Amino acid sequence: MIGFLRGALAEKGDGYIVIDVNGVGYLVNVPANSKAYLSPEGQEVMVYTSMIVREDDMSLFGFSTKSELDAFKKLIGVSGVGPKAAISILSAFTMEQLREAIVFEDSKSLTKANGIGKKTAERIVLELKDKFTAAGTADSPSEEGAAQAGAFAGGRAEAISALMALGYSRPEATSALAGVKDKDLSTEEYIKLALKNLF
Repeated sequence: MIGFLRGALAEKGDGYIVIDVNGVGYLVNVPANSKAYLSPEGQEVMVYTSMIVREDDMSLFGFSTKSELDAFKKLIGVSGVGPKAAISILSAFTMEQLREAIVFEDSKSLTKANGIGKKTAERIVLELKDKFTAAGTADSPSEEGAAQAGAFAGGRAEAISALMALGYSRPEATSALAGVKDKDLSTEEYIKLALKNLF
């Protein structure tokens, strides 16, 4: 199993890069927004990899961080989500956006990724909402980043509870909060903005 690759970026194509590692070119499928894909040719890049082996194919998938690799493995563990669909999702969202969509059950936003329909998006949220946290996955965020993420998640979570206490269902509450794009708000501010989305 190949854990990671480090070498010169030799070539870029639609959804893939070729990394020259000591004279051997490895074709690696990567998200379109990954650091490696956005690097200029000739520059040294490093990707954490996952190898998918099938009867008629053996493919490498690469990611700039362990967090992205962890998310990829979680996504392909969902019924009906293959490697290409997972790459499509990771190309459409930053890790923070993906975590927020799953943790706050915003399946609608996941359909923005190419090839992801409503049912698949709902299945992803259902199967992964307990496996993702707003603070991160495999990568350890900085203390400041963790504190901000925790406060952000806490404010929204408390707002959801408050809206449910007012008689709204969880889907209604999470959908209303998903429409609130502002960050680092207090629980009260989240509630006020969410209520506007409910009327």
